[in-house]
Amino acid sequence: NNARILERTMKRQEVLFITVLCLGSVCGQVSYTIPEEMAKGSVVGNIARDLGVDVNRLKSGKARVFTGDGGDYVELSRDRGVLLVREKMDRETLCRQTTPCALHLQMILENPMELFRITIEISDINDNSPAFKNDVKRFEISESAVKGSKFVLERAVDADIGVNGLKNYSLKPTDHFKIKVEGQADGNKKVEMILHTPLDREKDDQISLLLTAVDGGEPQMSGTVKIYVTVLDVNDNAPVFTQSVYKATMAENSPKGTTLIRVSATDADKGTNGDVSYSVSTTVDSVSDIFTINEDGDVILVGEIDFEKSTSFQIDVEANDNGGLSDSSKIIVDIIDINDNKPVINILSKSQTIPENSPHNTVMVMFSVNDPDSNNNGKVNCAINENIPFIITHSSNDFYSLVTDSELDRELSSEYNITVTCSDEGVPSLSSSVTLTLQISDVNDNAPVFERSSYEAYIVENNTPGLSIFTVKATDADWNQNARVSYILEDSSVNGVPVSSYVSVSADSGVIHAVRSLDYEHIKDFHFRVKAQDGGSPPLSSNVTVKILIQDQNDNPPQVLYPVQTGGSVVAEMVPRSADVGYLVTKVVAVDVDSGQNAWLSYKLQKATDRALFEVGLQNGEIRTIRQVSDKDAVKQRLTVIVEDNGQPSRSATVIVNVAVADSFPEVLSEFTDFTHDKEYKDNLTFYLVLALAVVSFLFITCLVVIISVKIYRWRQSRILYQSKLPVIPYYPPRYSDTLGTGTLPHVYNYEVCRTTDSRKSDCKFGRAGSQNVLIMEPSSTGTMQRIQSDRNILDEPDSPLEVSFSVALQL
Repeated sequence: NNARILERTMKRQEVLFITVLCLGSVCGQVSYTIPEEMAKGSVVGNIARDLGVDVNRLKSGKARVFTGDGGDYVELSRDRGVLLVREKMDRETLCRQTTPCALHLQMILENPMELFRITIEISDINDNSPAFKNDVKRFEISESAVKGSKFVLERAVDADIGVNGLKNYSLKPTDHFKIKVEGQADGNKKVEMILHTPLDREKDDQISLLLTAVDGGEPQMSGTVKIYVTVLDVNDNAPVFTQSVYKATMAENSPKGTTLIRVSATDADKGTNGDVSYSVSTTVDSVSDIFTINEDGDVILVGEIDFEKSTSFQIDVEANDNGGLSDSSKIIVDIIDINDNKPVINILSKSQTIPENSPHNTVMVMFSVNDPDSNNNGKVNCAINENIPFIITHSSNDFYSLVTDSELDRELSSEYNITVTCSDEGVPSLSSSVTLTLQISDVNDNAPVFERSSYEAYIVENNTPGLSIFTVKATDADWNQNARVSYILEDSSVNGVPVSSYVSVSADSGVIHAVRSLDYEHIKDFHFRVKAQDGGSPPLSSNVTVKILIQDQNDNPPQVLYPVQTGGSVVAEMVPRSADVGYLVTKVVAVDVDSGQNAWLSYKLQKATDRALFEVGLQNGEIRTIRQVSDKDAVKQRLTVIVEDNGQPSRSATVIVNVAVADSFPEVLSEFTDFTHDKEYKDNLTFYLVLALAVVSFLFITCLVVIISVKIYRWRQSRILYQSKLPVIPYYPPRYSDTLGTGTLPHVYNYEVCRTTDSRKSDCKFGRAGSQNVLIMEPSSTGTMQRIQSDRNILDEPDSPLEVSFSVALQL
């Protein structure tokens, strides 16, 4: 039966209106009206159609319904875009007598965030019948009760409202009593039983009545209470309250036992008929469970009161005498709100991470705040902790958003713990807080930075290919892939050769390796650029200049430039026996292509025919006499000079210097004929000499006599010069300079050579280095030649077959 009633009621219910608005962050509003007690799964309304939202948007936006304190009575079907009944809704349980009865919901979408407000009004159906708290009501009425006497009856309670609520009362039988229903200002009805015919205890001392309460629903529902009247004797005055309406106030946190107010009623009768007792009438709000009244008329709090549940109460009190007469009065109690509720923070939507390049006013969190208190006690202000780049904006009603207020930088702070505190304006103020953790995701906004603006590294020459020279290091303030640094060798050239043929760079570690062995004598330093590039998209990079300095090793021995060591001839420096102490015999000239101390040369006399006669300058390589030459000294002197550099370990070279101690060339020639020569060359020379002697013996003898005569004459002239008192001044060739032992400066030597017609196998060679006497002879030569002066007084014939004079310039 109830199911049919419900079905008919639902058919009569229609959706009253649908309104869609857009205010701030609240993008729409829709309202529905549905009957209570709808079956589970019933359609409340097509939310997608009514809000103009595509069903796919509901799916992609992860649409959900936020019910708050409304309970989980409604659910959202994303696939169909409709709201469905999740649990049956009993309007009387949800709203009691409050009208209209509505659920206020919010539908939330993400990406982007949107908020829609939904109001569902629940209409009443006639599912509750009027009911009385007590099944029986008993009266004791004096037979002297006058016509028109009133007897207050218990009101029926119908949880329904409107037309489905309590409509009327009926009383049967009506022989002595009739019913009177009087409307009151608060909408309730006062029910009284009126005596319209006198009672006669002798005829009927017990009267049974049936009070019926009916509602206005369809079909009509009713409730009854049985009334038993005992007729007493003579009590003709009823109690009368001093006020028809009493008013009082009480704070909602008042403890049990608190006296609200004292009421008073008087009865003109005497004795027991004038004794008055008080009681609280049963009401729809079960006020009798909250308040009670004692025999003195004090109304006392026995239950709990909550301003947020009910802001006022109406207490019906009755005064009864022992004769059964009574009177009623009303107490209106206003509840004073106390700030006893903290604001409640509900997170509607939240982003876990946000990029560091997010623009201003990016919404990260949406939340609602509710404080059920009233007036200032319910006004809420929200704030967050200071010195963070976020602010709170108030969108509409009790909805708030947490948005960015300035630029974010993950490198300064990668995470924020945001504490949202909401406080009401009550005294004292109550507050609630919630802590939100927000991660800042990285954006590639930092280029790699090298530890130094430029690098210098040293490597010793003759290194092993692949040797690690040193490491460049760059750091990137970004995170993960954006901070992964790769090192790249930029294209450039060194002396026309790509730099990649000299060095390489490890892309991961930045270690610089030598690709090949380096030679200090070939290249002393070079520079190149290394680029550090991160792994972001697009990648960022920076450059640094690297200079490689090659350090010298002592890998080159000294090289003797003078005297030149020939393979087939003997070079001799001639020292006259008249030479004084310190006479410059010759100078050993050597160079070392190394640098620094590896090229510092020192000269030592290793071996000598007569060590007491000569010495070698340690730094300049000059060979000088250390005593006066005597006649006992051998004509042939052989000096072995060793040239060492200052490297570690040192390297050296050896040169042999032949010195002739004589005043005449014949003496020199006779002593130097046994100098060692190459055997093969000597055999060839002997063969050609014999052949030449056989062919031109006569011509050779004639020429030899003439030459010897001229040379003797010249020798005597020079001898006269040597015996003079003039000091001996060593003569150095042009552009010949002291090199302070380094032997590295260029020198020019001028030579005049006398040769026979067969220049390839000459019997005699004579050279001059500057003004020093230098004798170059073949071991088998039998003739002597004296150096030719620049005035060529004898051998001036241009076509002479005996001698050709020429100059050789030698650049060292």
